[in-house]
Amino acid sequence: MITLTAGAAEQVRRAATQTDAIGMGLRVAAKLGADGSVDIGLGFDQVRDNDAEILSEGVTLYVAPPSQALLRGVVLDFVEIEPGDFRFILAAPEQQAAGGCGSGGCGSGGCGSGGCA
Repeated sequence: MITLTAGAAEQVRRAATQTDAIGMGLRVAAKLGADGSVDIGLGFDQVRDNDAEILSEGVTLYVAPPSQALLRGVVLDFVEIEPGDFRFILAAPEQQAAGGCGSGGCGSGGCGSGGCA
């Protein structure tokens, strides 16, 4: 299932503090875009029935069943795309080796903006 890098986990913890979401998990939702890319949404939430609950780098992640297959084996990272432009990105294991990434986004949790440029 999905994991976080240390940098992504630190950004999630920072955002939780800034938005009074301490103690909440990070919901990660994914859907397949028309062009075949994976679009993600992130936001602080409570666990729901049938969620996968993943602990990664000290952060609890919640993934609903429709998103689980799309997030299997991917890593959520927080990187600087251009100077001063930080974003969450998804990387599949083969993309990490090649330096590529998926698209990203952020829900109402205020945890960043997303996607590769």
